[in-house]
Amino acid sequence: MMTITDEFMREMMGKTRPYTVVLLKKTAAIMDPEAQKIIWEHGRRNFALREEGKLVIVCPIRDHEIWSGVGILDADIDEARQIMDGDPGVQAGIFTYELVGTRSFPGDALPQ
Repeated sequence: MMTITDEFMREMMGKTRPYTVVLLKKTAAIMDPEAQKIIWEHGRRNFALREEGKLVIVCPIRDHEIWSGVGILDADIDEARQIMDGDPGVQAGIFTYELVGTRSFPGDALPQ
């Protein structure tokens, strides 16, 4: 493992910037027969947000009784709330969400 100096840490921490983590929860409405159509539109909207550079990381969670996904928005909490309140799945009551402010390093990405 690489040795990390205090100087390196200070330099790197100075490069962080704010983001918002979205924790998406399922509700009982996910079992509704019409839910899949709405979830499809939720996914379409996520792709649009990705293309706009707003949804920088999106991780659907399958086969979990509570969580449906985790995302990172390039937005402050207020803007993230507006984005999520406009989500078709949230509007239909299929999902609820929690927002958590965080900091990270611009340009970080999932490995290919």
